[in-house]
Amino acid sequence: MAEHFGLKYLRKEVLPTAFCPGCYNGILMNALFQAFMELGIEDLKRFVFVSGIGCSSWIPSPFIKADSLHTLHGRAIPVATGVKLANPELNVIVIGGDGDLASIGGNHLLHAARRNMDLLVIMINNQVYGMTRGQAAPTTPHGMITPTTPYGNPERPMDVASIIAGTNANYVARWCISQYIPLKNSIKDALSRYSRGFRFIEVYAPCVTYVVRREGKTPGEKLKELMKKCIRIETWKNMSREEREKHVATGVFKAEDKPGFIETYNKYIAQALGEK
Repeated sequence: MAEHFGLKYLRKEVLPTAFCPGCYNGILMNALFQAFMELGIEDLKRFVFVSGIGCSSWIPSPFIKADSLHTLHGRAIPVATGVKLANPELNVIVIGGDGDLASIGGNHLLHAARRNMDLLVIMINNQVYGMTRGQAAPTTPHGMITPTTPYGNPERPMDVASIIAGTNANYVARWCISQYIPLKNSIKDALSRYSRGFRFIEVYAPCVTYVVRREGKTPGEKLKELMKKCIRIETWKNMSREEREKHVATGVFKAEDKPGFIETYNKYIAQALGEK
């Protein structure tokens, strides 16, 4: 029996993973590894993965067979920025959750996008703080019951992909975990066609333990629900406000190929040295 293609990118000594049964993180890992395979990437020697604190941050560390940095809560992006500036030849990928990247590290996310920093950031939006038992996060849907919102969340969630699309970032996309092929292709595009500047992919994947099971559903039932709930942004824009709130807009929000921060900064340095 042929070995699964993803195993070449995994540290086999730490398998199986510590994720909850049915966790959608495995689907994201599979999409990432298939993107590597289809791009002809045989090993990850020229890659560095950076993550913060949270369930999603476990994906690169310890499971991916590559150099990785497991940083403080919310600080993955500034550490990744330092790695990229120190060695611009490396492909630097940040993987983390919405609590880590959009809440604790929200300012870092915004300013890295504003700078068009040469990073690929994959944010798994599981709607809660999954590692600490499901408290409300900036992405928690309105009305959702959590330990910190026992009568339903009174706040509206952040639309992170739309916010980042409004910055200087080159590439912004959002896909539901049920949209495997578009997600995989989006990762491929972010590593090939749009390989410079700031690239952001939001992966909508509700926490199976503190969202899905609280709804009384199985992970499989939730996937079937997401297949209907997640629609392309072009269709979503033509819906009424009431209908929009029942669906998740997915697709590529922005795709440009402007010079990234590294290229811009090198020109700035050359200019400064020339003036001397």
